[in-house]
Amino acid sequence: MAATVPWERLRTAGAKLTTPLHPDDYLRLLNPLWSERELRGRVEEVRPETEDAATLVIRPGWGWRYDHRPGQYVGIGVQVDGRFQWRSYSVSSPPRRSGRSISITVRAMPEGKLSSHLVNGLAPGTIVRLARPEGDFVLPEPPPAKMLFLVGGSGVTPVMAMLRTMDRRSQKSGRAMPDVLMHYSSPTPERMIFREELDRLEEKHDGLTVHRLHTDTEGMLDLADLDHICPDWRERETWACGPGPMLDAITEHFEAAGLEDRLHLERFSLQLGGEGGEGGTITFRTSGRTIDADGATTVLEAGEEAGVGMPYGCRMGICHTCTLTLVSGTVRDLRNGEEYDQPNEQVQTCVTAAVGDCTLDI
Repeated sequence: MAATVPWERLRTAGAKLTTPLHPDDYLRLLNPLWSERELRGRVEEVRPETEDAATLVIRPGWGWRYDHRPGQYVGIGVQVDGRFQWRSYSVSSPPRRSGRSISITVRAMPEGKLSSHLVNGLAPGTIVRLARPEGDFVLPEPPPAKMLFLVGGSGVTPVMAMLRTMDRRSQKSGRAMPDVLMHYSSPTPERMIFREELDRLEEKHDGLTVHRLHTDTEGMLDLADLDHICPDWRERETWACGPGPMLDAITEHFEAAGLEDRLHLERFSLQLGGEGGEGGTITFRTSGRTIDADGATTVLEAGEEAGVGMPYGCRMGICHTCTLTLVSGTVRDLRNGEEYDQPNEQVQTCVTAAVGDCTLDI
């Protein structure tokens, strides 16, 4: 029997026959998910969860590996008004090595151009670009015996992947789910994403307790009440995800108790709290463009204003898609004030600003 020719060798041989076009250009005509240049996926289903949230079931194409850890996020790029918009969203489905799809759950935000499009305007069959799973807000292996989840709004999505994973493992092994208490804050019952599924999981697993807080009528979570909601919270490993003010209060509460090492946080928004740069003239060497920028304008924003085709992904300092080579000068990280001034250093343009004149390679 003749030996099977490896896929990569076929691509290489094909390249010689299809010059000047790449085999990728022909493969895309056969199947738009076949690409070695970029990861792609097809939206199989857009499933409403609430009036303003939906789950997107995506079938990744060639090159995707179903090895994400529960709680991680992926980047998704969608063309809106002729331009690709990138954002990062938590994977709400559990990992399945033999799987054929992944799910992300998105809440449409009033100021969110892409989130609104994903929830209200994305049609099944749409081809999207994908970035591999990343993030350290994950379920440990094995999970701790006692866990606490503190979530608000769409912050439930990465935790849902963890709960679904523990549920699936419990079904396969016959062992009980760990002792899990989940506090879930939402404005109203109707806006609680996964509300019915959480009811079923709580009924199914003796070890799972879900405490629901409807903030429109009951007010925000008072961390002083944690002793009543979860009397043994100091003994539990804790994961928290939700709005920034909620996470700030949780962080302060755990630090006051000397338990910050037990707390794991996931923030969905970028907080540029560091000191800005002095500003200066930014030169984009390859494109030959320059622009004067103040110390509060990111290098990414300055480049886009100058008409440079800047790479970007999450625009939150997470995915590193925007990273460029610093040729000369200094930039400052707006999150923490750290400065980068070494030639050929890699800098994230979405979270850095100029400290005097600087040059980047693009």
